[in-house]
Amino acid sequence: MIAVLGECVADGFTIRSPGDHPLGPRPTTSPSPSDVLPSGASVAIERGLGRDDERLDDQGRPTHRPGPRRAPAGGEVSAPRAENGARPGGDPHGASDGGATGLALQVLPGGGPANTAVALARLGTPTRFLGRISGDVFGELFRRHLTSSGVDLSASVEAKEPSTLAVAALDTGGQAEYTFYADGTADWQWSPYELDLERLGPVTCLHTGSLALVREPGRTAVEAFAREAAEHATISIDPNVRPSLATREDYPVSRWCEWSDILKLSDDDLDFLLPGVPMDRACDTWHAAGARLIVITRGGAGALVSLDGKRAPVRAPKVNVVDTVGAGDSFTAGLLHSLSAKGLLGGRLDGLDLETAVEAAEFAARVAALTCSVPGANPPWAAAL
Repeated sequence: MIAVLGECVADGFTIRSPGDHPLGPRPTTSPSPSDVLPSGASVAIERGLGRDDERLDDQGRPTHRPGPRRAPAGGEVSAPRAENGARPGGDPHGASDGGATGLALQVLPGGGPANTAVALARLGTPTRFLGRISGDVFGELFRRHLTSSGVDLSASVEAKEPSTLAVAALDTGGQAEYTFYADGTADWQWSPYELDLERLGPVTCLHTGSLALVREPGRTAVEAFAREAAEHATISIDPNVRPSLATREDYPVSRWCEWSDILKLSDDDLDFLLPGVPMDRACDTWHAAGARLIVITRGGAGALVSLDGKRAPVRAPKVNVVDTVGAGDSFTAGLLHSLSAKGLLGGRLDGLDLETAVEAAEFAARVAALTCSVPGANPPWAAAL
């Protein structure tokens, strides 16, 4: 069993027109588990008003119902429409007589740790998620998404605070730039009484990182919990830096390496954390601090694997990239899944050699590539590999 501690985030993608839908056309036939997108909510914002007149079924197909109601998990919330289907003012694209326009968002369950938990479970690794999940409409969306992928939520907390929202803008290469709405939300409110080893249960590995380790007020409780868990389990960290929400000083990676065994990060993370420092030197710094296995992903250029200072490159599989949302999280899941399958988790990676670490990273690169080949953070199921 691998435990993942961190946030669930509602990822919103803008919809400009039916032909420009970030998720592509909705399926009209029942897809296989490896093809289906996580069910989501579509939110259209106009004049501060909303009505849910459409929702999706479990296969992502639209079903209609009349009348204004509160949006259910996985449903769609749209701006008010006239009886003929046009928006107020007669413009079906959202312009009113006064020139006001609406912005539609397709909202999918996301958040780096939650994505990693889903990917691990889909690959076949028993996975427990430790998160503070809100009771709002997005929280219900997270629960359904995680459990439908096989993730154990028994250690998660039912939180009274709202969910975190991130609005993503995709560039022409499929890279996402996020704007976060995270103040006072559920994910960062961890307290010491919510985190103890009894909640963790018997696991071989604890993976955490991302914003859970940097956002107040919960960061201190999360770090203390991970330090304590290190006495019983392999610890994996992914900084997954978010410069819009945290400063460089909020990521004390060398301190984290004192009690972690695996450090996975991207080259963009490295550029933010240690600007101008070559990868080899950065690896040596973090090895000296205590981390045994360091993997730096480099997008289409593959990855660098460093085990106790011995290094090797890993090539990235060729793939038609739809977007890169969730690719790094899927890479982490593939890495941990492979190491778990080889019986190497549960301690300080004493039985790991460089060749085996490279094999695990190569498998992880395949998982990440498949995630890039479909829209959104939709990691593959084991059958797809």
